[in-house]
Amino acid sequence: MKVPFSWLKQYVDIDVTAQELEDKLFGCGFEVEELIDLGGEISKVVVGVVTECVPQEGTHLHICKVDCGEYGHDIQISTGAPNVYAGMHTAAALDGSTLPGGVKIKAKPLMGVESNGMLCSGEELGLNEDLYPGAEVYGLLDLPKDTVPGTPIQQVVGLDDYIFDISITANRADCQSVLGIAREVAAALNKPLKMPATDYTVSDYVDPRLSISVEAEDLCPRYIGHYVRNITPGESPRWMRRQLALCGLRSISNVVDITNYVMLEIGQPMHAFDMDTLESRQILVRRAKDGEKITTLDEKEFTLTPNNLVICDGSKPVALAGVMGGLNSEIKDTTTQLLFESAKFARDNIRKTARGLGQNTDASSHYEKGISEYTTELGMARALHLIQELGCGEVTSTHFDCSAGAPREGKRFTAKVSGINAILGITVPTDVILDILNRLQFEVKLEADGDTMQVVAPRWREDIEVGEPDLAEEVIREYGYEHIVPTFLKAATVTTGGLTAEQKAQAKAKRTMCAQGFYEAETLAFYADADLDMLHIAADAPERKVIRILNPISSHLTIMRPLLAPSLLNVVVDNLRKGNAEGRLFEMSNIYIPKQLPVTELPEERLHLGFAAWGSEEDFFAVKGAVESFGAAFGVELTVERATDVAWLHPGIAAYILCKGERVGVFGKLANDVTSELKLPKDSRANLNIYLGEIDWVAFHALVPAAIHYQPIPEFAPVQRDLALVAPESMECGTLVTEMQRACKQLTKVELFDIYRGEKLGADKKSMAFSLSFQPADKPLTPDEIDRFVKKILGNLKFKLGIEIRE
Repeated sequence: MKVPFSWLKQYVDIDVTAQELEDKLFGCGFEVEELIDLGGEISKVVVGVVTECVPQEGTHLHICKVDCGEYGHDIQISTGAPNVYAGMHTAAALDGSTLPGGVKIKAKPLMGVESNGMLCSGEELGLNEDLYPGAEVYGLLDLPKDTVPGTPIQQVVGLDDYIFDISITANRADCQSVLGIAREVAAALNKPLKMPATDYTVSDYVDPRLSISVEAEDLCPRYIGHYVRNITPGESPRWMRRQLALCGLRSISNVVDITNYVMLEIGQPMHAFDMDTLESRQILVRRAKDGEKITTLDEKEFTLTPNNLVICDGSKPVALAGVMGGLNSEIKDTTTQLLFESAKFARDNIRKTARGLGQNTDASSHYEKGISEYTTELGMARALHLIQELGCGEVTSTHFDCSAGAPREGKRFTAKVSGINAILGITVPTDVILDILNRLQFEVKLEADGDTMQVVAPRWREDIEVGEPDLAEEVIREYGYEHIVPTFLKAATVTTGGLTAEQKAQAKAKRTMCAQGFYEAETLAFYADADLDMLHIAADAPERKVIRILNPISSHLTIMRPLLAPSLLNVVVDNLRKGNAEGRLFEMSNIYIPKQLPVTELPEERLHLGFAAWGSEEDFFAVKGAVESFGAAFGVELTVERATDVAWLHPGIAAYILCKGERVGVFGKLANDVTSELKLPKDSRANLNIYLGEIDWVAFHALVPAAIHYQPIPEFAPVQRDLALVAPESMECGTLVTEMQRACKQLTKVELFDIYRGEKLGADKKSMAFSLSFQPADKPLTPDEIDRFVKKILGNLKFKLGIEIRE
């Protein structure tokens, strides 16, 4: 929420700088996300008086002599502004000055004439008509004749101000207004609070036809309406337009501006109905009928349900309660009579309505946090006062106050000073506690025992729960958290922290992936059907059985993901578009598997490890090596078998990942047709290789031994033999390796180092050359023993697979 420093000063005599106030607000529990210096980007721009203005022949320029006070009385500046004239007071940006947006002004010739600066328009200073009159005039900013030359322009046009951008937590709904923050500032500085004027007088006129009733009191516990006639729509005064502009709102008309002003100042969203456009003079607050429609002020049509609250004119909705008014009742230049609405709506209902319809507004954001009935009353009184102050209407005697019967006073309860100190763990003097609570406008009466307090909370503090914990929080944030002394609880014991076995395993998995050159990515847990379409996943595939979001925040985030691959592929594509031609990424996150559809119970959240590698140098065997290294880190051997049925992977360059014979994952090169459909820059497609993979962490980790047993380094060196085997073209390398290892337990390592194809081998044949390592355990191996092992391996290959040694 944006709060102008100058606006706060209207309610509190602030005697500290904006920077000091920022620190005090932080100490009181309010995070100032940004302190915006309105004129901070402007330097060396001052009031200048044009003492001489001569047209430059053959150009549109004027050569001016400018009096800038202490900065110089005869500065030559050229300008092309059409409205410049001798005697004009305007903004002069001198040599070396800066303007909003980081624009730097230097002395330089214009059309051959030296210009030692620039005369500025309102737009060049970041102004608009609401911030300063005449700012949007085409040409130079024409300042009043009483402005003194050399005065910094910020002081003249009101840019010597600060904006506090404050993050308001959900529990402090009373602070989502300038007045709410002013209360906190007054308490922090121990200064009196000046309340805004709320007095007004009413005429004797009564409209007997007007009536207001609330049918859904559970959703609208308080509704105040007041009839105002003889409206004269027009422009708001400068002070109101400026304060609205400082908070990011444009002025519309005096009546509409009043509703926006009250929302910012008091924190009460208001609405004004044009009574001339209503079909009847009956206002009914009720639930919408199923299928009922309304078109809001932004010209959007919505179909409603009984879960939505509407304001009706007796026959049709004229406002979507707490969100936005209807187009059929908006205030126009022809409006002559109106009904002001100030209400309290159930915050959960407003939140669901705003999000369900995708119609989030300033009003709904206020109502979602909660509005007190005190604020509802104060907001109406302030609006009626402003109607009379601006002279734009007659406040009549016709008004209605519909209430569900909530008490018109703050919460009453008993608390103890000792109880507050017990919660804080320190001793705050009783007089300090009483002073703090009084400054925060709690009514406190200390009983004779010097400990028991009878407390009445302010009506606007609906977040206060009956008891001492909330009072302790109020006391310490004003007293100062620096007074808290760290101590152990009385029953506390020192315990040894640490990670669980599962957490350690996951951390190890991430370290292992990082060691293989992968960087960790984090993506959202949902995407859209289009992401599954991108991978050409069939409509009847198990991955299409997804959990759909009933109220997605975006059309691109509509389903809970059943795979990590689409998420990682989107990250790869984003990197390629940004010029990152190569890289490796991994993500360890849950996928979501519904137990049944439609969903009647929570889905299975299953942890997966997804990985991606892309670049001209990436190939299948490099990624396979990373997979094998991953398994080795956990003391298991990961093997592969050809995968031809994975829609999003190339059928000839894809493999299932096996652990102890069970499939635990898959990886391979992205299918060509999928790659061709990616929206990538042309220069990034050359020699592009994208590899994706996914491991079911739960299935993998279940096969990992609980403890890894290490063996001493063998005393004897391994013995190596090379074999060249002739096999059918369709034979997989892994099949041969598996059979060789089964045939001989002394065979500790098998590596493929060459593949040969030629006419001598015959059609559909290939030769695969392997390096075999035999590791002796307790004695050196003799050549005869090695020969015996090799014969056994060859015999097994011929018997099982029909494989023979190459001649």
